[in-house]
Amino acid sequence: MKLARVAIAALLAGAGTAGASVGWNAFDSAWRYARTEAQGPFKVADRLAQFGDRAKARLAPHFMAADVPFPPEAVTLLAFKDARRAELYARGGGKPWTFVRAYPLLAASGGLGPKLRQGDEQVPEGIYRVTFLNPNSRFHVSLRLDYPNDFDLRMARADRRVGLGGDIMIHGKDRSSGCLAMGDAAAEELFTLAALVTPSQVKVIISPTDFRTSAFGMTPASGATWVPDLYRAIEAELAQYRNLRL
Repeated sequence: MKLARVAIAALLAGAGTAGASVGWNAFDSAWRYARTEAQGPFKVADRLAQFGDRAKARLAPHFMAADVPFPPEAVTLLAFKDARRAELYARGGGKPWTFVRAYPLLAASGGLGPKLRQGDEQVPEGIYRVTFLNPNSRFHVSLRLDYPNDFDLRMARADRRVGLGGDIMIHGKDRSSGCLAMGDAAAEELFTLAALVTPSQVKVIISPTDFRTSAFGMTPASGATWVPDLYRAIEAELAQYRNLRL
Protein backbone atom coordinates (compact mmCIF):
# COMPACT_ATOMS: atom_id res chain seq x y z
CA MET A 1 0.00 0.00 0.00
CA LYS A 2 1.33 3.40 -0.99
CA LEU A 3 0.64 5.00 2.39
CA ALA A 4 2.43 2.18 4.17
CA ARG A 5 5.49 2.84 2.02
CA VAL A 6 5.32 6.52 3.02
CA ALA A 7 5.28 5.56 6.70
CA ILE A 8 8.19 3.14 6.33
CA ALA A 9 10.19 5.79 4.48
CA ALA A 10 9.59 8.18 7.36
CA LEU A 11 10.91 5.57 9.80
CA LEU A 12 14.07 4.97 7.80
CA ALA A 13 14.74 8.68 7.30
CA GLY A 14 14.20 9.48 10.98
CA ALA A 15 16.30 6.61 12.28
CA GLY A 16 19.14 7.51 9.99
CA THR A 17 19.31 11.17 10.95
CA ALA A 18 18.28 11.59 14.56
CA GLY A 19 18.56 8.29 16.40
CA ALA A 20 16.06 5.65 17.36
CA SER A 21 13.85 7.85 19.56
CA VAL A 22 13.26 10.53 16.94
CA GLY A 23 13.04 7.87 14.23
CA TRP A 24 10.26 6.05 16.06
CA ASN A 25 8.47 9.34 16.66
CA ALA A 26 8.53 10.06 12.90
CA PHE A 27 7.37 6.54 12.04
CA ASP A 28 4.54 6.53 14.59
CA SER A 29 3.30 9.94 13.44
CA ALA A 30 3.36 9.01 9.74
CA TRP A 31 1.77 5.61 10.32
CA ARG A 32 -1.09 6.97 12.42
CA TYR A 33 -1.73 9.61 9.78
CA ALA A 34 -1.60 7.08 6.95
CA ARG A 35 -4.12 4.85 8.73
CA THR A 36 -6.45 7.80 9.27
CA GLU A 37 -6.37 8.68 5.56
CA ALA A 38 -6.73 5.10 4.42
CA GLN A 39 -9.73 4.41 6.67
CA GLY A 40 -11.61 7.58 5.73
CA PRO A 41 -14.50 7.64 3.27
CA PHE A 42 -12.83 9.93 0.73
CA LYS A 43 -9.96 9.72 -1.71
CA VAL A 44 -8.21 12.80 -3.10
CA ALA A 45 -10.10 12.32 -6.36
CA ASP A 46 -13.40 12.32 -4.46
CA ARG A 47 -12.63 15.67 -2.88
CA LEU A 48 -11.53 17.14 -6.20
CA ALA A 49 -14.81 15.98 -7.72
CA GLN A 50 -16.66 17.74 -4.90
CA PHE A 51 -14.97 21.13 -4.95
CA GLY A 52 -12.08 21.11 -7.44
CA ASP A 53 -13.88 22.98 -10.22
CA ARG A 54 -15.11 25.67 -7.83
CA ALA A 55 -11.64 26.04 -6.32
CA LYS A 56 -10.06 26.37 -9.78
CA ALA A 57 -12.67 28.94 -10.77
CA ARG A 58 -11.77 31.02 -7.71
CA LEU A 59 -8.02 30.68 -8.30
CA ALA A 60 -7.88 31.26 -12.06
CA PRO A 61 -8.60 35.03 -11.99
CA HIS A 62 -5.78 35.58 -9.48
CA PHE A 63 -3.34 33.72 -11.72
CA MET A 64 -4.56 35.64 -14.75
CA ALA A 65 -4.07 38.96 -12.95
CA ALA A 66 -0.55 37.87 -11.93
CA ASP A 67 0.22 36.72 -15.51
CA VAL A 68 1.24 33.27 -14.30
CA PRO A 69 0.15 30.09 -16.15
CA PHE A 70 -2.60 28.11 -14.44
CA PRO A 71 -1.94 25.54 -13.28
CA PRO A 72 1.63 26.65 -12.54
CA GLU A 73 4.76 24.52 -12.35
CA ALA A 74 5.32 25.08 -8.62
CA VAL A 75 3.89 27.09 -5.75
CA THR A 76 5.12 28.47 -2.44
CA LEU A 77 3.04 29.57 0.53
CA LEU A 78 4.60 32.13 2.88
CA ALA A 79 3.01 32.23 6.33
CA PHE A 80 3.71 35.05 8.77
CA LYS A 81 2.72 34.40 12.37
CA ASP A 82 2.65 37.97 13.68
CA ALA A 83 0.53 39.32 10.80
CA ARG A 84 -1.70 36.23 10.62
CA ARG A 85 -1.22 36.38 6.88
CA ALA A 86 -0.25 33.93 4.16
CA GLU A 87 0.92 34.77 0.65
CA LEU A 88 0.69 32.45 -2.34
CA TYR A 89 3.42 32.61 -4.99
CA ALA A 90 3.72 30.61 -8.19
CA ARG A 91 6.00 30.23 -11.17
CA GLY A 92 5.74 28.77 -14.64
CA GLY A 93 6.36 29.55 -18.27
CA GLY A 94 9.89 30.72 -17.54
CA LYS A 95 8.69 33.46 -15.19
CA PRO A 96 10.18 34.03 -11.72
CA TRP A 97 8.26 33.57 -8.50
CA THR A 98 5.23 35.86 -8.69
CA PHE A 99 2.75 36.94 -6.04
CA VAL A 100 -0.70 35.51 -6.75
CA ARG A 101 -2.88 36.27 -3.75
CA ALA A 102 -3.00 36.57 0.05
CA TYR A 103 -4.99 34.64 2.64
CA PRO A 104 -5.70 35.38 6.30
CA LEU A 105 -4.51 32.82 8.86
CA LEU A 106 -7.65 32.16 10.87
CA ALA A 107 -5.73 30.38 13.62
CA ALA A 108 -2.13 29.45 14.43
CA SER A 109 -1.67 28.26 18.00
CA GLY A 110 1.28 29.15 20.20
CA GLY A 111 3.45 32.23 19.79
CA LEU A 112 6.53 33.41 17.97
CA GLY A 113 9.35 30.89 17.95
CA PRO A 114 9.88 27.41 16.49
CA LYS A 115 8.26 24.17 17.58
CA LEU A 116 10.53 22.31 19.99
CA ARG A 117 8.53 19.31 21.24
CA GLN A 118 5.28 17.42 20.98
CA GLY A 119 2.46 19.10 22.88
CA ASP A 120 3.95 22.61 23.00
CA GLU A 121 1.15 23.84 20.71
CA GLN A 122 3.70 25.75 18.62
CA VAL A 123 3.37 26.12 14.87
CA PRO A 124 6.82 25.22 13.46
CA GLU A 125 9.03 27.80 11.81
CA GLY A 126 11.20 26.91 8.87
CA ILE A 127 11.22 25.87 5.23
CA TYR A 128 9.00 22.88 4.57
CA ARG A 129 7.52 20.76 1.79
CA VAL A 130 4.08 19.24 1.47
CA THR A 131 4.35 15.48 1.78
CA PHE A 132 0.81 14.45 0.94
CA LEU A 133 -2.84 15.49 0.91
CA ASN A 134 -5.41 14.28 3.42
CA PRO A 135 -8.96 14.19 2.05
CA ASN A 136 -10.32 12.95 5.41
CA SER A 137 -9.11 15.66 7.78
CA ARG A 138 -11.17 16.51 10.85
CA PHE A 139 -10.74 20.08 9.61
CA HIS A 140 -12.27 19.56 6.16
CA VAL A 141 -9.13 18.80 4.06
CA SER A 142 -5.45 19.27 4.83
CA LEU A 143 -1.94 19.36 3.42
CA ARG A 144 0.70 17.65 5.56
CA LEU A 145 4.13 19.27 6.03
CA ASP A 146 7.45 17.47 6.44
CA TYR A 147 7.99 18.64 10.03
CA PRO A 148 10.36 17.65 11.53
CA ASN A 149 12.60 18.30 8.55
CA ASP A 150 16.37 17.78 8.39
CA PHE A 151 17.12 21.05 10.15
CA ASP A 152 14.63 20.31 12.95
CA LEU A 153 16.16 16.88 13.46
CA ARG A 154 19.73 18.21 13.55
CA MET A 155 18.85 20.88 16.12
CA ALA A 156 16.97 18.34 18.22
CA ARG A 157 20.00 16.07 18.22
CA ALA A 158 22.26 18.97 19.23
CA ASP A 159 19.84 19.94 22.04
CA ARG A 160 19.31 16.30 23.08
CA ARG A 161 15.59 16.71 22.51
CA VAL A 162 13.28 13.83 21.56
CA GLY A 163 9.54 13.67 21.00
CA LEU A 164 9.41 16.49 18.47
CA GLY A 165 5.78 15.95 17.50
CA GLY A 166 4.47 15.83 13.97
CA ASP A 167 1.30 15.78 11.87
CA ILE A 168 1.64 19.49 11.13
CA MET A 169 -1.01 20.52 8.64
CA ILE A 170 -2.42 23.35 6.62
CA HIS A 171 -6.14 22.75 6.96
CA GLY A 172 -9.61 24.24 6.93
CA LYS A 173 -11.81 25.54 9.76
CA ASP A 174 -10.60 28.14 12.26
CA ARG A 175 -9.00 26.13 15.09
CA SER A 176 -5.34 25.26 15.51
CA SER A 177 -3.25 22.90 17.61
CA GLY A 178 0.18 23.50 16.10
CA CYS A 179 -1.21 23.80 12.56
CA LEU A 180 -2.20 26.59 10.18
CA ALA A 181 -5.99 26.95 9.98
CA MET A 182 -6.94 28.68 6.73
CA GLY A 183 -10.71 28.25 6.57
CA ASP A 184 -12.49 25.78 4.30
CA ALA A 185 -12.45 27.82 1.08
CA ALA A 186 -8.71 28.52 1.26
CA ALA A 187 -7.98 24.91 2.23
CA GLU A 188 -9.92 23.75 -0.83
CA GLU A 189 -7.93 26.06 -3.09
CA LEU A 190 -4.56 24.98 -1.69
CA PHE A 191 -5.58 21.30 -1.72
CA THR A 192 -6.67 21.57 -5.36
CA LEU A 193 -3.58 23.53 -6.36
CA ALA A 194 -1.29 21.00 -4.67
CA ALA A 195 -3.05 18.16 -6.48
CA LEU A 196 -2.59 19.95 -9.81
CA VAL A 197 1.15 20.61 -9.39
CA THR A 198 1.81 17.51 -7.20
CA PRO A 199 2.53 17.97 -3.46
CA SER A 200 6.31 17.75 -3.92
CA GLN A 201 6.18 21.04 -5.86
CA VAL A 202 4.59 22.91 -2.94
CA LYS A 203 6.96 24.72 -0.57
CA VAL A 204 5.76 26.28 2.69
CA ILE A 205 7.85 28.88 4.53
CA ILE A 206 6.63 29.64 8.04
CA SER A 207 8.21 32.72 9.63
CA PRO A 208 7.57 34.64 12.85
CA THR A 209 7.48 37.87 10.81
CA ASP A 210 8.11 39.10 7.29
CA PHE A 211 11.88 39.58 7.25
CA ARG A 212 11.59 41.37 3.90
CA THR A 213 10.11 44.36 5.71
CA SER A 214 10.88 43.75 9.41
CA ALA A 215 14.28 44.13 11.02
CA PHE A 216 15.97 40.97 12.25
CA GLY A 217 15.86 41.01 16.02
CA MET A 218 13.72 38.17 17.26
CA THR A 219 14.42 36.77 20.71
CA PRO A 220 15.32 33.07 20.55
CA ALA A 221 13.09 30.61 22.33
CA SER A 222 14.38 29.49 25.71
CA GLY A 223 17.44 27.27 25.30
CA ALA A 224 17.35 27.40 21.48
CA THR A 225 20.58 29.21 20.64
CA TRP A 226 20.28 28.19 16.99
CA VAL A 227 17.14 30.28 16.33
CA PRO A 228 19.08 33.25 14.83
CA ASP A 229 20.61 30.86 12.29
CA LEU A 230 17.14 29.60 11.40
CA TYR A 231 15.84 33.13 10.98
CA ARG A 232 18.76 34.10 8.76
CA ALA A 233 17.99 31.09 6.56
CA ILE A 234 14.32 32.06 6.39
CA GLU A 235 15.27 35.67 5.64
CA ALA A 236 17.49 34.56 2.74
CA GLU A 237 14.75 32.30 1.40
CA LEU A 238 12.11 35.03 1.55
CA ALA A 239 14.27 37.38 -0.51
CA GLN A 240 13.39 35.57 -3.74
CA TYR A 241 9.66 36.21 -3.27
CA ARG A 242 8.98 39.78 -4.25
CA ASN A 243 5.50 41.07 -3.54
CA LEU A 244 5.05 44.29 -5.52
CA ARG A 245 2.13 45.17 -3.24
CA LEU A 246 4.34 45.40 -0.14
